[in-house]
This record gives sequence, structure tokens and C-alpha cells, in this order.
Amino acid sequence: MKTLTVIAAFGLASVASAAPSQANLKKFEQLHALMQPTAEELVWQQIPWQTNLWDARVEAAKTGKPIYLWEMDGHPLGCT
Repeated sequence: MKTLTVIAAFGLASVASAAPSQANLKKFEQLHALMQPTAEELVWQQIPWQTNLWDARVEAAKTGKPIYLWEMDGHPLGCT
């Protein structure tokens, strides 16, 4: 019975130490900020992408610009 009490007390102590502290929260916020994409990395989102190949061909013919085609084979949830 004594060992069960010691194990339970140790388990509660480890759960209590897992609670987020201010230092952990600040570190998380710093790491989260570092992982965010920069404005330079998000420039591609400003391009008016076409999702219809025929519409893209018509627009490319009008403007004289090439088509960038990104095509993937396989199951949409696991590109095989």
C-alpha cells in the first residue's frame, strides 16, 4: 500500500510540473513567431491562380504568358 501511495504522489507531482509556466509560455510564443512565414514567403498567395486548365489556356493565349502546371498522381490524401 505504501508503494502505491508513493507512485500516486510521484504521478501527481509530475502532472503538476507539466502545467505551463510563464517561462514555457513565453518560449512557446517565441518559437511560434519564428515558425510563421515571412511576407516574402507569402508572395505566391497574391498570384491569381487558375484551377481550371481550360481557363488557364485561354488566359495564357490572351496574355502570351506560359502556364505553370502542378499535377499530382495518386490518392489525394497520400500522393503515391
